[in-house]
Parts: sequence; C-alpha cells; structure tokens
Amino acid sequence: MSSVSIRRVQKDYGPVPVIRGVDVEIDDGEFVILVGPSGCGKSTLLRMIAGLEDISGGEIRIGERVVNDLAPKERDIAMVFQSYALYPHMTVEQNMAFSLKMGGAKKSEIDPKVARAAKILSLEPLLGRLPKELSGGQRQRVAMGRAIVRDPKVFLFDEPLSNLDAKLRVQMRTEIKALHQRLGTTIVYVTHDQVEAMTMADKIVVLHDGVVEQVGAPLDLYDRPANLFVAGFIGSPAMNLLKGKVEREGFVVDGSGGLTLPFANAPTATPGLPAVYGVRPEHFKLDDAGFPIMVEVVEPTGSETQVMAQIGGQAICAVFRERITAGPGEVIHIAAQREHAHLFDAATEQRIN
Repeated sequence: MSSVSIRRVQKDYGPVPVIRGVDVEIDDGEFVILVGPSGCGKSTLLRMIAGLEDISGGEIRIGERVVNDLAPKERDIAMVFQSYALYPHMTVEQNMAFSLKMGGAKKSEIDPKVARAAKILSLEPLLGRLPKELSGGQRQRVAMGRAIVRDPKVFLFDEPLSNLDAKLRVQMRTEIKALHQRLGTTIVYVTHDQVEAMTMADKIVVLHDGVVEQVGAPLDLYDRPANLFVAGFIGSPAMNLLKGKVEREGFVVDGSGGLTLPFANAPTATPGLPAVYGVRPEHFKLDDAGFPIMVEVVEPTGSETQVMAQIGGQAICAVFRERITAGPGEVIHIAAQREHAHLFDAATEQRIN
C-alpha cells in the first residue's frame, strides 16, 4: 500500500490546458474516486498517475517517490480498464498470470498468487475458460484478478463498470468495495457516475474543466456542496436550483409573484442579492399550508413518488414517500425544509449559506 500525492499538476495539449493545477492528497489505503462530467480531465489525471500521459507541470508522488519521469512499469501500480483488455487466446488463469510471467517470476511463485486472487474473486471454477466464454461481469473480475496478483502499491480503475448493464453494475460496485475492504490497498477510481462515487468512495474529488471543485467524504459533498456545480452534479435526482434574490424574510423566487422560501440562517449578504436557492427533491414535504405547484409529471417507483412541476416558470422536482394521486395539471401544496436549504451567490456560484 502507498499514498498518492498530486501537487499543482497541469496537463496541456499544445495551447489547450486540460488539467489546471490540481492538488489532491490520497492517504495510504484510501478509496478515492475522481468524478465529473465527460471531458473534465478525470481520465487524463488517472493516466498521468499511471505514467501513460506526460505531466506538463507539477509533481506526482507514490509513497515517497516522485514518479513524474518514471515509466509505468516502475511505478508499482496496476490498472483496470473499461475494456477489460484480456488476451482472447489465453485462459483466465493464463491472463491472470501473464504479467508475472513476463516479469520473470517462477511458476512456484505465480501459481499461489493466481490461486489467491481467483479465490478472492470467486474465479476458481472459471480458470480454464477463454474470455469469450465469460459474461461481462466475469471478464471484469478477471481484469481485477490480473491486477491483484501483482500486489501493487496502488490500484487504478478507469470507468471499469461502464460496459456493464445496470444490474451487473450494482453487483460489481459491491464486489469492488468488498475487495478494497479485504485488501486495504490504495485505490484511485474514475467514473462519470456520481451514484458509483457516492456508494463506493471514502473520499470524492469532483472535477470540472480540469479544476478540482470540491474534495470530501460523500455525505459531506451531498450535505454541504461548495458551489453550484457540485450542488447540481452530486445527487440523483439532482438538487433543485431556483433563481431569485435574498430578502430579510427569506428567498424570493424569480417570476413567482413574491413566493418566499425559508432558510435556516440568514446570510450576511445585502438584502436583494441575486442568489440561487438549492433544495434536494427529498427535502420537500406535502403541506396544505405550503406553496402551490402545478403538477406536470408524476413518476411512481413503488417505494417513492417523483413529481415534476413548475415554480414561477422554473422546473422543480420533489420526491415523496407518500403515494401521490394528483395528475398532470392538478395543484398540490408543498413546503421546503428550511434546515436543508442551501444558498449560493448567483454571480460567483459559491455557497453563501
């Protein structure tokens, strides 16, 4: 196991900056997920840790070693790719043993490591099969097993579940998390799926346009997003972000004819400040004394009901545990839970409350 330190790291493709001075500290044995939309730089940053991309500026350390100029094979890392990258003519056992064999290890050393990895990943009955005889989830486990046998300091995962169907993704999330708990190895994992990030990570790094927007534990990011981007990105369904202005009595929603929403602690901002009011869909409640919304779509999922509606021409989503009988075009009354409200400065997009 080993820590990873990313300090002021930059990556430019010609005149185009892709990574803009990123700082991230990853502790020994920590499971860290780099998350963000397509094109934010997360896979590029992972490939720089692996040595597959050159660094334009800054420093990357694995343990105590600066690895900027080291070849991938000298960094003592193992990488699991989205595409599995298995040799089609080799059996599962041969695929898992290949890197050790190429490194000059003896069969007496290779066999116990392959057997151990196969047991951890429940691959023992599959060792004699070819990749074409495996399901997508089994192939991904073989790719993970090939990494485990090397006993690296750091595991790197590049969107490993994106080729799987929804049910398999849920299963593999559990397996990867259990694998980390069993091995205790440092893991750096890239995904664009914030649900993966929330359910698996010890720490999440949210990237946007090559910049770190926020770093923290999953629930810290969920409960106190630092800015509008994180507020809108983390959470499914996404946080409602309503435009308006701060007044002493509350937040006045634009275009709503004076509808005022509550918040727990009044900010020091000047009354009249243009702002954005954030409230998650599950933090509304049905309340006959609340404000009216016009229902547009009702989506029952069984355990809960999602309601899409409008406030002052702005879209809003609310999630209720109750069964909602209202249909499109009907009016229901809801209230926002003031202790869960967020305020963001409309100009800077930073949190003000």
